[in-house]
Amino acid sequence: MNWQEFTALLVLATAMSFSPGPNTTLSTALAANGGLQRAMRFVIAVPVGWTLLLLLCAAGVGALVVAVPSLRWGIKAFGIVYLLWLAWKLSRSASLAQADGQRLNVGFKQGVMLQFLNIKAWLLALTLVAGWIAGQPDALQRLAIVAPVMLLYAFVSNLTYAVAGALLRHWLAQGQRLLWFNRLMGAVLVLTAWWMLSV
Repeated sequence: MNWQEFTALLVLATAMSFSPGPNTTLSTALAANGGLQRAMRFVIAVPVGWTLLLLLCAAGVGALVVAVPSLRWGIKAFGIVYLLWLAWKLSRSASLAQADGQRLNVGFKQGVMLQFLNIKAWLLALTLVAGWIAGQPDALQRLAIVAPVMLLYAFVSNLTYAVAGALLRHWLAQGQRLLWFNRLMGAVLVLTAWWMLSV
């Protein structure tokens, strides 16, 4: 991989990893409601799940998803339903005590599985495989470069959003601020689900 391709990879990774989406929204909301330590299970799960998704796409599963429209729609439908369910649960948490219970229980396993229901994650993985890996004579070497770069970006972006949520935690605990923040985060998830419908 030459330096132009690597630079393009970094630009794409930055744009896709740090733009708001279901992962970053949940990282922010989980840290704001339950603290940074509680959000870390999810923050670590995102790059693990995403790397598994990238490896599956590189192995050919991505081509299958593209080739079978009903499979793509099934992933999209489950993803939309899951995001709407999370938005509903999130929008009902008005105090830190409520958020610390089962209401926002999104941990490591859910974080890994969310990647397989996240159409943004699929699109990014398919773009990376098509643009940087598939059909190249050094495909395995390229995968060995792309996967750690994307794993690092997924971790750093979600950690950044989680730290921002944790910094807001005490300010949000006053009055109705947390309720409105959670409703805003829920609305972002709903908008993400709506965007998923159009892709």
